[in-house]
Amino acid sequence: MALRRVRAGLRELRPLLLLLLLLGPWPAAGHGGKYSREKNEPAPPSKREPTGEFRIEKLNQLWEKAQRLNLSPVRLSELHADLKIQERDEFKWKKMKSEGLDEDGEKEAKLRRSLSVILAKYGLDGRKDTLSTNFLNHGPEDDSLEDPRLEKLWHRARASGKFSSEELDKLWREFLHHQEKVREYNILLETLSRAEEIHENVISPADMSHVAEDALRSRHSELKDRLRDISQGLDRLQRVSHQGYGAEAEFAEPRVMDLWDLARAANFTQKELESFKEELKHFEAKIEKHNHYQKQLEISHQKLKHVESFGDQEHISRNKERYALLEEKTKELGYKVKKHLQDLSSRVSRGRHNEL
Repeated sequence: MALRRVRAGLRELRPLLLLLLLLGPWPAAGHGGKYSREKNEPAPPSKREPTGEFRIEKLNQLWEKAQRLNLSPVRLSELHADLKIQERDEFKWKKMKSEGLDEDGEKEAKLRRSLSVILAKYGLDGRKDTLSTNFLNHGPEDDSLEDPRLEKLWHRARASGKFSSEELDKLWREFLHHQEKVREYNILLETLSRAEEIHENVISPADMSHVAEDALRSRHSELKDRLRDISQGLDRLQRVSHQGYGAEAEFAEPRVMDLWDLARAANFTQKELESFKEELKHFEAKIEKHNHYQKQLEISHQKLKHVESFGDQEHISRNKERYALLEEKTKELGYKVKKHLQDLSSRVSRGRHNEL
């Protein structure tokens, strides 16, 4: 009886199935027909992909300006690393601000000071850039030093006969490093002077908030630390220029030597100091690798300019490819060196302040 009812039902459905077959397949809802929502409503705008070198627009503008200034490839790679560090720090600050951790605005002020140093260092502030940190463009045969005291020490060291060619290269890097520290100090001093002038013009000293006073006190403390480091660095240059390099020298790179001197003066235990020393050795190896790629990049740049003058497209293409690879690797290593330096400096700074 049940089987008879099923057969009867199928007979009733047969005309409907035949009609569906004649009409043909319906358009799938997911693909959209002529009158579907997808066809008649505009598609949502796609997310904008970042097209610049950096995720922060003002840093992209600085990068583009630097490229228009025709800086050397090595200087550009150094700037790229500095801007990457600035970008990282700005994103960290935005996260802190969203969590309410920068109420006094000191972290924000420090970011502005850091950017001011970058602008001045690479001639992006509209002033003539008189300092180059690129050793490739300033060798021992180039005597241009801003500070007359440094220039006098340099000439005396060259004439003393106490230094080999490699040691003169090393000493020259120390002079340039010291000169850069002085330049950064002067930039920060000028920035602080402007900030104090603004406070004096807008707020009377009696009404100045404790927050503003604390911020200015922190900047003065930073300047005091930098000035002490500069003084110690000058003492070292005077000593080495007169006596030459001794076998007791722990490191060859100026930035590493600075960190080691600061670490020994910090409140580190002997075990912590030994551990830090081992890390400095790894850091120095990283710097040497970066220096190697910088030299290769400069050589590749000169070779590419030479090849381009002959018009051999295949030769030019090969050299451009090699240059692009070296440029990318130099940028990557530059960022790693700057980041490592920043991390090591923070550790030493914490050790010194713990001592206080």
